[in-house]
Amino acid sequence: MTSDELRNKYIEFFVSKNHKQISGKSLIPENDPTVLFTTAGMHPLVPYLLGEEHPAGKRLVDFQKCIRTGDIDAVGDPSHLTFFEMLGNWSLGDYFKEEAIKMSFEFLTSPEWLGFSADKLSITVFAGDSEVPADDESASIWKSLGIPDERIYFLPREDNWWGPAGATGPCGPDSEMFIDTGKTTCGPDCKPGCHCGKYFEIWNDVFMQYDKKEDGSYVPMSRKCVDTGMGIERTVAMLQGKSSVYETKGFAELIVRIEKISGKQYGSDESTDISIRIITDHCRTAVFILGDKQGVKPSNLGQGYILRRLIRRAIRHGRKLGIEGSFLPALGSMVIDQYLFIYPELEASRDLLLKELAAEEDRFSFTLQKGEREFEKLLPNLLKSKNPIIPGRMAFKLYDTYGFPYEITEELAAEYGLKVDKSGFDKAFEKHQALSKQGADKVFKGGLADNSETTTALHTATHLLHKALRIVLGDHVQQKGSNITPERLRFDFVHSEKMTPDQIKEVEDLINKQIKEDLPVTMEVISLKEAKEKGALAFFGDKYDEQVKVYSIGNFSKEVCGGPHVSSTGNMGYFRIKKEQSSSAGVRRIRAVLEYS
Repeated sequence: MTSDELRNKYIEFFVSKNHKQISGKSLIPENDPTVLFTTAGMHPLVPYLLGEEHPAGKRLVDFQKCIRTGDIDAVGDPSHLTFFEMLGNWSLGDYFKEEAIKMSFEFLTSPEWLGFSADKLSITVFAGDSEVPADDESASIWKSLGIPDERIYFLPREDNWWGPAGATGPCGPDSEMFIDTGKTTCGPDCKPGCHCGKYFEIWNDVFMQYDKKEDGSYVPMSRKCVDTGMGIERTVAMLQGKSSVYETKGFAELIVRIEKISGKQYGSDESTDISIRIITDHCRTAVFILGDKQGVKPSNLGQGYILRRLIRRAIRHGRKLGIEGSFLPALGSMVIDQYLFIYPELEASRDLLLKELAAEEDRFSFTLQKGEREFEKLLPNLLKSKNPIIPGRMAFKLYDTYGFPYEITEELAAEYGLKVDKSGFDKAFEKHQALSKQGADKVFKGGLADNSETTTALHTATHLLHKALRIVLGDHVQQKGSNITPERLRFDFVHSEKMTPDQIKEVEDLINKQIKEDLPVTMEVISLKEAKEKGALAFFGDKYDEQVKVYSIGNFSKEVCGGPHVSSTGNMGYFRIKKEQSSSAGVRRIRAVLEYS
């Protein structure tokens, strides 16, 4: 079974179970400054899992592009990926454990659907602890479906518990499904979750049934939700009888191309395999970031930093394989061809995307040569030293003077049995670009969307800004992306010229007039067609569902949106544009704040 066939079967199955298909969202979370990328299928649905009503109803199904930056260093083994697709189905206060588990079992084992043998299925459930009892209910349901006691494993909180993402909020046990690959066990304690390769996780049902309070207690919730996630790449590997995601069709095609241009054979030795897998994964992820409608480009901050790190790591491993000259654009084009029917935005941005890959490859090839020469100069004395640690100041010099990423210094050091003084590097780094990497590290961990009062006001302000820019600059203005933190908003929009000081003031004055008038903010759920007929702006995002939320700010602004909003504009503060600059060709960027006296 191919990825396309699995994707279609999953949607078909859950639609037959009265779920409504919704569209996946952008890789860049629009309303959540706590994470750099969408990390799971549930991420865009957090407000609805917390109690907000979804326009499509209580039963939902979709497929979602995801990136997990915490796995970058693990990529190179047979299973880890930074970019992957997640299939998901949700119950928002509708069905719960019994129906969710029975549907999971049916989809996995029925010959009409995936047709896995039930004998190959192993299950994990929450073992319980001093705060929450064991999930005997889930175990009992699995037993009723024919899964014997010896293939149901009770595991601790670190294995079978979800959330809350913050200090408080919805959380609960999960039940994970593993396929037995047939490999010999690694020992008497081998069980699902072991990394020996015998058990391969493909699905996870999360049961949000508790509300964690500030005092640390867990209170059962009256409105229980189900959130599931099935990784397409991992499941396809099992359906095709492969031991690794990298052996499946899409990856295999890329690997064959890398073999051809490098002259190296995949499977010949572990070092070669690691480099080929890193190039394959990082190229896929870079293509999807560059092809996202938010228009992320390589830089030294945030998503752009991760993108640059991925591209540069792929290039270095290409050089390790002996690849000379440009190679990423050719691989990137193959990725686009594989996915363009599912994600047409990749085809729409093909030329710009490949151009960015080539440009970054050119930049880094020069940087890499200089940095590696400087690194090699350090080696003789370090290898003779009784304390083989690269001082942090040296690692920072490679970064600051030669543009050599710390991660690559660390990788090179490991290849020679050396370590890097990370704390020393961080101290030097703080004086210069602490926000670029350290700020990114903080948000890798993920979290709930920020619905604080200040963030909500700033989100509402983006609607006012969007409308004001169209009034002052013209109807060609379209939102290209936004990023909101409790301190400021960042808004990208289509416009080819630098704004004049008079235009900036006119936009500010127009927005502050609407704030002063204390306009009501109202919401209605209607069809996308009806929303457009009513004049609602609907430019942002990959796709829209059939039913959408339309927010109106008085008679001034009307826009399709799913983020948090104030009830009226009167207490939003004073809107001030702090900076207006170019973001990319034909796109400008505004940074603005709300000031409170």
